[in-house]
Amino acid sequence: MSFYEEYKKFSDNDFSAFFNELEDQDIRRIIGKSRLTELDYLALLSPRAEKYLEEMAQKAHHLTLQHFGRTILLYTPLYLANYCVNSCVYCGFQVHNKLDRKKLSLTEVEAEAQIIAGTGLKHILILTGESRKHSSVSYIKDCTEVLKKYFTSIGIEVYPLTEQEYADLIQAGVDSLTMFQEAYNEQVYLDMHPAGPKRDYQFRLNAPERACKAGMRSVNLGALLGLHDWRTEAFFTGLHVNYLQNNYPDVEVSISPPRMRPHLGGFNPPVDVSDKNLVQYILAFRLFMPRGGITISTRENPQLREHLIKLGATKMSAGSCTAVGGRTDAAKSTGQFDISDERDVATMTRVIYSHGYQPVFKDWQTI
Repeated sequence: MSFYEEYKKFSDNDFSAFFNELEDQDIRRIIGKSRLTELDYLALLSPRAEKYLEEMAQKAHHLTLQHFGRTILLYTPLYLANYCVNSCVYCGFQVHNKLDRKKLSLTEVEAEAQIIAGTGLKHILILTGESRKHSSVSYIKDCTEVLKKYFTSIGIEVYPLTEQEYADLIQAGVDSLTMFQEAYNEQVYLDMHPAGPKRDYQFRLNAPERACKAGMRSVNLGALLGLHDWRTEAFFTGLHVNYLQNNYPDVEVSISPPRMRPHLGGFNPPVDVSDKNLVQYILAFRLFMPRGGITISTRENPQLREHLIKLGATKMSAGSCTAVGGRTDAAKSTGQFDISDERDVATMTRVIYSHGYQPVFKDWQTI
């Protein structure tokens, strides 16, 4: 059994009818429960639950303190390459966009690593475009060998791999995976990925489980908010995390709730996801998954990110750059998308302290 079978249980549900049947007392009852069911989680994502965000926020704050304390783990992304063979309609790196394609040499990787390490960060997330030819597993492994001289935790956000390939990268020093399904709705997913290997919905959907089986320490999931109805996408993301936590209890699971940002190509997302919508998603997820991590990237603006510190966030990026070699090359390449929060690590550290929280630079050491 895979998560696809779990997805199919709910994929044909009439979500609007479910939402319309909810009453205020249902929401209040769910907020008061110590353990939520899948449908309880869906109810907290409903329009009816919007008027109870304050009550949800209070409980989310309490649960986050209980399980994570007053801490925010800091990390930053490092883009190794922007070559891609997919035609994802919403992505700045897609194969049909005209941009300077680039792949870092190992010497350039080390130069970027030295700059990032100079900020004190010990957690890094490496990213590539989806091209096995230009960013092979062996290349990612070689980059990992360089990076582990500077960082104690190395995550990957790359194309889906086989279980053995994940195992090989874990052996090399990778310990976490970020995998965005982009859209859980299967038809929307196919519409957004008209060509390329990424069109294989199930191979991508099952990649996080293959990583868990291979021994990955941490797995982070998400849907790209704006491609489809955010309430159902948030629901399936939560179900996916719950599935992995139940089947692989030794794996640390988390979500990222990224919203569309401006990028090369000018794709206009079909669905608007407001700040209020995003907050409701985060609060509902925290009540459903008290021990699940919540990552807030620099896609979001500074004010909202600070607001989310006390509402469930456990991990944030800082000093981000979405261009390949963007920290060392004055003529840096085009980024994957525009960053909203451009504050550096030192500034984010001060901000987190100002809210009464502890910025964490390192919480993992590979033996």
